[in-house]
Amino acid sequence: MLAKTYGSAVFGVDATIITIEVNVGQGLGFFMVGLADSAVKESQQRVEASLKYFGYKMPRQKLVVNLAPADIRKEGSAYDLPIALCTLYTSEQLTCERSLEDYIILGELSLDGILRPIKGVLPIAIEARKQGFKGLILPAENAHEAAIVNNIDVIPVETLPDAIAFFEGKLNIDPVKVDTRDLFFATQNEYDADFEHVQGQENIKRALEIAAAGGHNAIMIGPPGSGKTMLAKRIPGILPPLSLPEALETTKIHSVAGKLGKRATLVSRRPFRAPHHSISDVALVGGGSYPQPGEISLAHNGVLFLDELPEFKRSVLEVMRQPLEERKVTISRAKMAVEFPANFMLIASMNPCPCGYYNHPEKQCVCGPGMVQKYLNKISGPLLDRIDLHVEVTPVSFDQIASTRKSESSAEIRERVIRARQKQTERFKDKKEIYSNAMMTPEMVKEICVIQEAGKALLRKAMERLGLSARAYDRILKVSRTIADLADSDEIKVEHLAEAIQYRSLDRENWAG
Repeated sequence: MLAKTYGSAVFGVDATIITIEVNVGQGLGFFMVGLADSAVKESQQRVEASLKYFGYKMPRQKLVVNLAPADIRKEGSAYDLPIALCTLYTSEQLTCERSLEDYIILGELSLDGILRPIKGVLPIAIEARKQGFKGLILPAENAHEAAIVNNIDVIPVETLPDAIAFFEGKLNIDPVKVDTRDLFFATQNEYDADFEHVQGQENIKRALEIAAAGGHNAIMIGPPGSGKTMLAKRIPGILPPLSLPEALETTKIHSVAGKLGKRATLVSRRPFRAPHHSISDVALVGGGSYPQPGEISLAHNGVLFLDELPEFKRSVLEVMRQPLEERKVTISRAKMAVEFPANFMLIASMNPCPCGYYNHPEKQCVCGPGMVQKYLNKISGPLLDRIDLHVEVTPVSFDQIASTRKSESSAEIRERVIRARQKQTERFKDKKEIYSNAMMTPEMVKEICVIQEAGKALLRKAMERLGLSARAYDRILKVSRTIADLADSDEIKVEHLAEAIQYRSLDRENWAG
């Protein structure tokens, strides 16, 4: 006798429907086919223990479990519940009032039959609705996450007997409903850190406002304790709010990585990821035997903050170059290639030298000759080339710290950023996958960032007198276009160029003396 139901496997941030077939026939033994990994094969022991715990019998005949398509690798423990239900049905211990084939069934069984949560439920729910399934049967802890997707029944079950009683028609379980839009918009503007609590540092706030308005990457250079990390943590609060499609894509990535909590709903705020400098290449960009998203994908549509940039291993920083350019990361294996989105804003910070006090207005730098340049050389030119703004951070004076004057709030800055982004949305409406000034190609820079003769003269003089490198030219034009957008100006004026030029500190040939 044959029983059939459906589960799902997640590859990247998308799900594939898996058919689960169980057949009991003549002979002895338990056989699982369909390219299952160790965690899936071990389900035999979990299923058998769970069935016996509640007084059911594991068939003592030949039991074949097939996971189709057979050429796709299956991993994890989410197949326990569907295998258990199909085993009961095919051995005539379960009489179904509701069809097993109408639902996608997911869940890991403990030895006492309690269902444990699994990863990647959101993309599975999206695929289930697309394929026209009636609903999902899944652990209660995953129900809120799956209920983000509407027009499909999300049936939460706590134990194996609950699932059995549901299919036998002895137990009615109300589908979980979540008002996604209300929850999303209610928490969209809640941020723990606000710029109004930062005294002084007005020039740094201005630079970060420009970075947020144009989607520019930025690096802050300054001595220890000057406020670099504190300022970086406040950047998500001035970025434009997430749109619903952006929120859904971000939530899918966090779902696949298992980063959503018990009562998970849509990620409503832009992510802020700050990995430690000891992070490995794989942890940063993603990968592993069964590819999982890394920190750059978890920062998708948000901010990736790399504190003390020169302390990161060079190989870790170099693998970030391509994702910074392409806004996605592709992880290739012998039998498959998985793509994760990685459209993030890179904010980095660093000390100007090993001791931290080079160019400090009061303290003396104790680094030996050449040590400053050697420290800066830990960051490669190609990576620095992808960072538009270089901002020098100076310590805050006592008078500024003790001041009771209220600073501008993140909400006020955010309003200006949103207006600038709206201008860019209109500008790039015909350009596919380009929606901010930072993403412009060199050809687009020539077409869009047109400057007058006075501007050209200023830029020529700056490059000659300050020793700016050639790569600074395009970056200055992009940043000046963003400054013009913030000023609601259609053309790039001389003052916009002048402000953009000061944000290229590390390109000056004499910066490290």
